[in-house]
Amino acid sequence: MPLLRHADLQPYNTFGIAAKAEALARFATADELRGLLAAPELSAMQRLVLGGGSNILFTRDFDGLVLLNEVPGITVVREDEDHVEVRAGAGVVWHHLVMHCVAQGWGGLENLSLIPGKVGAAPMQNIGAYGVEIKDSFVSLEALRLADGEVVNFGLSECAFGYRESFFKREGRDRFIILSVNFRLTKRAHRIRTDYGNIADELARQYITQPTIKDVSDAVIAIRSSKLPDPAVLGNAGSFFKNPVVESTVAERIKVANPSAPVYSAGPGHSKLAAGWLIEQCGWKGKRLGHCGVHEKQALVLVNHGGATGAEIWDLSDQVLRSVRERFGVELEREVNVV
Repeated sequence: MPLLRHADLQPYNTFGIAAKAEALARFATADELRGLLAAPELSAMQRLVLGGGSNILFTRDFDGLVLLNEVPGITVVREDEDHVEVRAGAGVVWHHLVMHCVAQGWGGLENLSLIPGKVGAAPMQNIGAYGVEIKDSFVSLEALRLADGEVVNFGLSECAFGYRESFFKREGRDRFIILSVNFRLTKRAHRIRTDYGNIADELARQYITQPTIKDVSDAVIAIRSSKLPDPAVLGNAGSFFKNPVVESTVAERIKVANPSAPVYSAGPGHSKLAAGWLIEQCGWKGKRLGHCGVHEKQALVLVNHGGATGAEIWDLSDQVLRSVRERFGVELEREVNVV
């Protein structure tokens, strides 16, 4: 793809927000990326790397270079009787990787089925769902260091994973571009996780008592499809807010006043609350403001009903944050990256 000037970014973000970039290019190898970074007419520009554009909100045009990460490939690095280590290019669609692994009988990623985006964003966000996070199967990743163009290897501890957090969202932000990610998956004696969310209920509905990794994947896909909108139909970026981790005394106060409130353990002295439940209790579920709104089936998801600007969605999120703060004394945090 040649360099595009004044490029339309609407096709490259799942919110479907109309915005422009000063320049846009794509890369599939480290050498192609180095070439773009070294180009005299581009080297002084601020940069933004996009994968699937599924976790970003454009509130303005981007006065710089947007780089589309399209590093391909799924390969086996090593394996034995019990485990396989798989390397995936950062440009691989995340769900395609999960489906490939499930089809091969490799366990560990099945609970993360149907999460939008590409592989490169997975460790940045430490994506997770239904009791599983990337860090549970993560081995290492390779990233290009912008300062000198060197490819650097990062192990588990160096990524400093947290709840929807990592080194690459904090200290490493705008310093590295992820090229590939390695995962260690099981070939047998899989750890089947059905204890979170509605997976067990969905399996029971299908009369499955001894689920395989494919059964779990199918259940997760069914659940997500039933309550999360397809970005191709209704613009969105998935969960807009993080589930807040609070002191256990705060969670207990909310639970006493609201016995149905979902509360999960988050380590000694802390609990995790369900942001979607908090938002729903404030009356936001299904509410529409102009061109945007809160999804009718999942209050964590803000949607573009067509023609919404990023500023409108930002303002809506601000109102949601304020109402949860006023009613419950809990501060929600946006999960989506904002430009």
